[in-house]
Amino acid sequence: MYTINFSQPSHVHFIGIGGISMSGLAEILLEENFRISGSDAKESPLTRKLANAGALIHYGQRAANITDDIDVVVYTAAIHPDNPEFARAKEMGIPMITRAELLGQLMKNYDLPIAIAGTHGKTTTTSMVSHIFLAGDCDPTISVGGILPSIGGNIRVGNSETFITEACEYTNSFLSFFPKISVILNMDADHLDFFKDIDDIRRSFRKFAELLPEDGTLIINSDTPEYETVTEGLSCQVIRYGLEHDADYTASNIDFNDFGHPSFDCLLHGEPIGHFTLSVPGIHNVSNALSAIAVGQKAGLPVSVIQKGLQEFTGTDRRFQYKGKLGDITIVDDYAHHPTEISATLRSARNYPHKTLWCVFQPHTYTRTKALLPEFAQALSMADKVILAPIYAARETDTLGISSADLQREIEKLGTESHYLATFDEIENYLLSHCEPQDLVITMGAGDVVKIGEHLLGGR
Repeated sequence: MYTINFSQPSHVHFIGIGGISMSGLAEILLEENFRISGSDAKESPLTRKLANAGALIHYGQRAANITDDIDVVVYTAAIHPDNPEFARAKEMGIPMITRAELLGQLMKNYDLPIAIAGTHGKTTTTSMVSHIFLAGDCDPTISVGGILPSIGGNIRVGNSETFITEACEYTNSFLSFFPKISVILNMDADHLDFFKDIDDIRRSFRKFAELLPEDGTLIINSDTPEYETVTEGLSCQVIRYGLEHDADYTASNIDFNDFGHPSFDCLLHGEPIGHFTLSVPGIHNVSNALSAIAVGQKAGLPVSVIQKGLQEFTGTDRRFQYKGKLGDITIVDDYAHHPTEISATLRSARNYPHKTLWCVFQPHTYTRTKALLPEFAQALSMADKVILAPIYAARETDTLGISSADLQREIEKLGTESHYLATFDEIENYLLSHCEPQDLVITMGAGDVVKIGEHLLGGR
């Protein structure tokens, strides 16, 4: 594998530079005086930011974008060998590395690389940990898979020895990392277009845990079924946290304010270490916060700093994000696209003031929808009324004979009102004619369903 020499900046080209993670890595290299070029399908705020910082951005992926002065090409799992830039780079013999391999090489430059993994909650928890280190004036470098308002984007380049990043399991990307502290939030059946089953997923997380050196630390959720398959026999330190099962870090006296924001006492080995107040909703965020507290304490930060950092974190884009009011109708947006995430979000919404809870859901990928159809129906039935958009195909082309109409039928079997509408215009018109004052509308999914709420609010 090609290794980048960070002391000798070179020309790096990114295929798909507008992606949330790829753009962040490109920004880090720009800060290190690398020459950056890249391509993407269309202009976006992320590509404009890179261009303003000095990157050369091509719109449209063409073989001509690969020039002989490029030293290395970076690509993601979404790029296939028939991509014209990928094929041209191969033909020219230019070294190529994956996004995950570049991120792993970056981590080696830091004394304290922290990686947050799990099938759900990575962005939120990475953001919580980031806020804690920012509150402690630790000047960390941060790479997060969402827009974090406090750093003005998805990346922050610091000048300390701390690097905080998400660690994604898809295509085993996180196995290219070199962490000193790792967090495993959960392990659920997901990305079944790549993994065979839940056991295959657990094996992948086990390999991720084994990346830690003997003086490293794994922080893992003891509420995760069969988490012991990951921790058994590890040479590193293992710290457990949980709400329901025996753990090192636990929570008691959990309470919620009028907006579903929890406060709680954190206990370490049964002894209280402090009272914590969150500014994001849901019991699942108490669990996320416990892992962040464990990271902060492992790094030697005072409890007061951890308390401050968690309270100041108000969420990231597309995580139970308040979008605005349409008259007296509240519109919120959320990235949830797996049954576990949907359940957590709708459970949070129950604590938010509302009359009727509407969920406008856009399923993400045919593979996931087909594999987890009953689980999706069960989770969505927690809403009072469900509106389904067509499945967002993402990287897939085969429909596998599944559609949102199948999901609608499953939801209705459970006694929840559900409607499948073929276009966003139809969904917007239906909401306008059926929602009443004090209703709460949540647009939900990993695709472009967010546009529905934004359009209703006049493009805000």
